[in-house]
Amino acid sequence: MGRLDGKVAIVTGAAKGLGEADARIMAREGARVILTDVDEANGARVAADIGAAARFVRHDVRDEAAWQALIADVMSREGRLDVLVNNAGVVEVGNIENTTAADWRFVMAVSADGTFFGCKHAIPAMRASGGGSIINMASVASIDGHASVTAYCAAKGAVESLTRAVAVHCAATKTPIRCNSIHPAGMDTPMVRSMGGKLAQAGMAPPPPLADAPPPPSTALGTPEDIANTVLFLASDESRFVSGQKLVVDNTLTVTPAVVPS
Repeated sequence: MGRLDGKVAIVTGAAKGLGEADARIMAREGARVILTDVDEANGARVAADIGAAARFVRHDVRDEAAWQALIADVMSREGRLDVLVNNAGVVEVGNIENTTAADWRFVMAVSADGTFFGCKHAIPAMRASGGGSIINMASVASIDGHASVTAYCAAKGAVESLTRAVAVHCAATKTPIRCNSIHPAGMDTPMVRSMGGKLAQAGMAPPPPLADAPPPPSTALGTPEDIANTVLFLASDESRFVSGQKLVVDNTLTVTPAVVPS
């Protein structure tokens, strides 16, 4: 018996990184998983590798009509929706003075707008299915602040706040849907691995390591599976009494000294 037997899940941004790991672990635990992304080649490859428990749908989370079509398709073909992982996200480097309006709007549209549309249109489908779990991917950037990725910090802060609003709405309307956010630190993903080059190209440097920072593994990158295991818990009935919470997965990063050097 799998921990997600009989459940149907949507994972956005599932072509690689955290979303791919989420989709793989949920399928392994018995869920039927719909992977979505704008990266068709990788998304289709991952779904094919997972096998019969998965299928891929090209989907731009910034488009509300695309969300409506996706949810309608899932309900028509699968008959239910139990889990939504709003994982899709992008990052552009820039501080408050040099972030462009275009970069700001792009990052906010993918993370904030995409999560809003996902929650909005998943709730009626989950209600019709008898309940469910919405899992929103935020970041430690919404907690401790990173000057070099201002738009990303703001977008993930919006995701964090939206999560609480959704959870309270569902509780107030007696809708059996839980909504929680996950806040990873740096994970070994293509997006994180690309940051060094992006910062260098922009003439920006990452914050220097602090002399009193904790020793490894606290300062090392986590793995996508570290997040996927947290997603699995929130997707399963084991977390039935957890809603409106932010789960920080950072191996003490946000409880060590701030990133402003003394």
